[in-house]
Amino acid sequence: MKKLLPALLMTIVFAVPAFADMHGKEMKEHKECVCHEQKMGMPGMHKRGDMLGMLIKHADKVGLTDDQVVKLKTIHRGMERKKIRFEADMKLARIDLKEIMEVKDFDLEKANAAVQKVSDIKKDQRLEMLKSLKDVRSILTDDQFKKIKEFRHRMWEGKKQGGKKPEVKKHKESHQE
Repeated sequence: MKKLLPALLMTIVFAVPAFADMHGKEMKEHKECVCHEQKMGMPGMHKRGDMLGMLIKHADKVGLTDDQVVKLKTIHRGMERKKIRFEADMKLARIDLKEIMEVKDFDLEKANAAVQKVSDIKKDQRLEMLKSLKDVRSILTDDQFKKIKEFRHRMWEGKKQGGKKPEVKKHKESHQE
């Protein structure tokens, strides 16, 4: 018991500040996650629905048929619904976790279960987005998929070479002088 107490105290000492600061670090972690996804060939996983919307908007450039557009719109609406449910579930799970952590002598098992719930929600959302991506790709022909990849590559190269952001900064700096 004497050996268990220091370990438990250390867990609490390090866990409480981490959970208290969890909300502030979410955006940083999210950005890191997006970078990791881009390296793995899944750019903008969190914006998958927006990318699908762009694909639908530019259907003629990719050569989509009317039937393909109808199918993609159905998937797009489903993704939007799932995104809303995911965001609501995440907010509720985080509220539950904060509630557990509020008391001085919180229940570590309940906290662990709440953290696991947050993790499960993230995993489930990611898997749903991958399923939707698979569905979208099954609708596309090989040629259409190739055109989309080329377009995405051109956009990525444009961003790497500066894109619009540096121009905006220069413009603002010139007005400040």
